Formats: sequence, structure tokens, C-alpha cells
Amino acid sequence: MTTASRSKTRPRINWAPYLLILPSLLYLVLFFGWPMVQGLILAVREEGAVLTLRSEAERNSTITGRLPRGVQVGILNRQGNPIPQGEVLQGDQLTELWFRVRGQDTEGQLIEGWAPDRRIRVRESDENGVPVAGSVRSILSASADPLTRIYSQADESSEVIGQMEARTAVEILDQATLELWFLIRGDSGNETIEGWVPSRYINVFEDETQGRIEEGDTSQFTTRYLERMVNDRFFWPALRTTLLLIVLIIPAQFVLAIIMALVIQADLKGSGIFLYIFAIALGVSDLAVGILWYSIFTQSGYLNSILQGLGLIDSPNIYLSADTRYWILIAIWLAEVWRATAIVMVIVVAGMQAISREVLEAAEVFGATLWQRVRYIILPLLRPSLQVALILRTILAFQVFAVVIVMSGGDIMTVLANETYRQYYDQRNNNVAAAYASFILLLSMITAFFYLRAVRTQEEVTE
Repeated sequence: MTTASRSKTRPRINWAPYLLILPSLLYLVLFFGWPMVQGLILAVREEGAVLTLRSEAERNSTITGRLPRGVQVGILNRQGNPIPQGEVLQGDQLTELWFRVRGQDTEGQLIEGWAPDRRIRVRESDENGVPVAGSVRSILSASADPLTRIYSQADESSEVIGQMEARTAVEILDQATLELWFLIRGDSGNETIEGWVPSRYINVFEDETQGRIEEGDTSQFTTRYLERMVNDRFFWPALRTTLLLIVLIIPAQFVLAIIMALVIQADLKGSGIFLYIFAIALGVSDLAVGILWYSIFTQSGYLNSILQGLGLIDSPNIYLSADTRYWILIAIWLAEVWRATAIVMVIVVAGMQAISREVLEAAEVFGATLWQRVRYIILPLLRPSLQVALILRTILAFQVFAVVIVMSGGDIMTVLANETYRQYYDQRNNNVAAAYASFILLLSMITAFFYLRAVRTQEEVTE
């Protein structure tokens, strides 16, 4: 066979399915994959945990070691460096101002060089506020050198070109703002590390010879936020309540959803209107549902009004309090069952539409009861739909939040989603909030995998 004939028989790749699925893949990556990865990283990465020490007061110099945040250090020296062009000063960044001055030195010679602003007093400024003239400051300390050194560069480590006496008049030719660096020494385990770091990371004590590392410049993997989550006093109550609600809500919703779907599929007179009645709750938000059911169970709510009207109670009962937690649980359970059963019902109805009526009619002809038809025909054929409904409803149950907040205020009874919100909004701790969110994601993935393995069609079992 020639090359030409082989090329003619080679099948062409159909790119249409790949192009059609591309927008969905992009959506998953941008709005699900990337935020999920960032949240997981936030839960296990500690920003600014370690500070890098360098051999010189320069960003690109050799690394001498690293010290963790919070370590107390000794300050051995300080040096000002020019701020790179285009870099914006930060609020916690220490700076040092230098002036390029011209005046007479101690020998009466005219010299020109740089001096720090702590040794120069500004006397005159131009119309724009730029210093143009000044004098050398007097040093009151008896231990300090009364003469002011003039340097060739705006750096105390540069060459000294002369000295000026106090009160010497000088011209101010230029000025430079320098970023302050510290030479520090600290202990990391059994090792003592010494090196230069920018001032923004160090909290200097009053004596200016000691300080503490307030923030690092390098992140590292940590389990600290996960440990804080587990040790949080609300974690275990929130986990127990969340799992209890799932155990109570999911079975009740599926039983009701299948009953509702059977009513709709029965083709009774006017049965179509039941679909609209059952689906009303889909149009109500979680918060509105919580407020609605709170108005039923509150002390002056509909439940107490009806019971008093029937003469069953003499005074209103208190249902939603710290002493009646079980009533709060019942109220949340009823609100969630009423709100979200319609979601399961819609999925089940869609699945039942795919079941052949001939199969059901044949089973009825052979004497199968309703329970037998449901158990041996409808439920096995509904397994793909039940997988979707179980996964979706369980994930939503892990995210129960607004109803719990309305019913209990989030303190008497709490759930995992509420603790995520509390850490993020009240405690302002994004890392622990991300740990809670990641834990909810993990539980959702575990339950989804369980459903995919437990509720399988016959074809999936034989594969």
C-alpha cells in the first residue's frame, strides 16, 4: 500500500465534541478548580512564616539562613539603601533621609558630600518645600562624637571625605530617601544565624539593640490552621450537628420525593398541578425559609397560636432556646425537608420519565403490588438518578447555613458552614476558614465517592 493510499484511509479526527466541551472545561478551571486549589493552599500554607537573612543589605545577595516569625533577635548594625525605582513605600517600612550638603570642614576647606538628616537641621526651603539650606546639629550626648562625618555616598559604610563642626552652615543640594536594613542575629533551634533584613520585618524595642521578627518574607507548609480548626471549641459540636442533620434529612427527603414523584406519574385527574405545588419551595431562598419557619416556632408564632386556639396549651411554649435544643433541631429538619425535597423530586420525576410504561403495566398485569413495583422495578431503574440526587442533596446538606442562623443565631446550635463564616467574618482568620471549607469539601467528596460505589447500576457492577 502506498503512502497516498494510506493517507486516504486514515480516519479524520472529529474536533466538534472537543470544541463543544471546551467552554465547560474553561468554566470548571476558572470558577471551580482555581478557587478550590487556592482555598486548599490557604488552609495549609502560612504566609510570612519565615524571614530570609542575607549576607549583604541587598535583595539579591547570598542567603545566610532563615529565622521563623516571632523570634527575638539582636540588632548589630543598620544601613540605609536606595529604594528601587518604582517601588512604593509601605506603612511599616522604616526609612532614613540623607542630604547632599556643601560647607566648610573642620580645616576650613569647602567639601561636598552626604550626611543623614539626624545630623542636619533644615533652615530654609524653597517654594515647593524642598530644603535648600541648613546647619549641622549640635550633639548633646557626652558619649557621642561632636563632629558630623560627611560621606561620599548616602551610606555610612562609604568613604568619609571630611567632618563638620556643630552649627556649621551648609547648602542642601539634594536629598535621598533610603530603606533601612538591620544586621540581626537570632537562634533557630541549636543554630545561631546572622544576616541583613529589611526593617519592615523587624519590631525594634526601645533600646534599639533588640527586636522581634514581626513578619517573614517566605511562606511554608503548616498544619497549624488545621490543628486550630480541630481544637476549636465549636468544631466537634458543629460536626455532630451537621452529620445528624444529614442522617435525619436525606432519608426523609428521598421517601417524600419518591412519593411525590409517584403521585405525579399516576396520571390522576389534576395530578399535573401537584408538580407546581410541590415545586413552590424551589423559588424560596434559604434565609426566607428560615424566617418562615422561625415565625412558626417562635413564642408568639403560628404553632403556639393554633395550640392555644384549640385549647391544648394554656400559655405559649418556648421552642427555640438553649434549654430546648431538640426543638431547634426539629425546626431545622422540618425547614430543610420542606425547602429542598422538591430538588430531589424533580430529579426523581425526570428519572421516572425514562422508565417504560410497558414494563410497569406488565408488572401490574402479573399481579405485582405497588410496593413490589417500586422495590423491584422503579428503584433499580432509578439508580442513575438517585446517584445524582444523593450527591447533590448531601453536598447541599453540608452547606446548611441560613436556616441554622435564623433558628439558633449560630450559637445555641451550629454547623460546619456557620463555623466557616464565623472564622472568616467574625474572627477575620481566613486560613482557619479555609481549613473549615476544605474539610467540608473533603466530606462532600467522600460521600460522593461512597454513593457512586454503593448506588450502582447493573452495568456498572459488571464492568
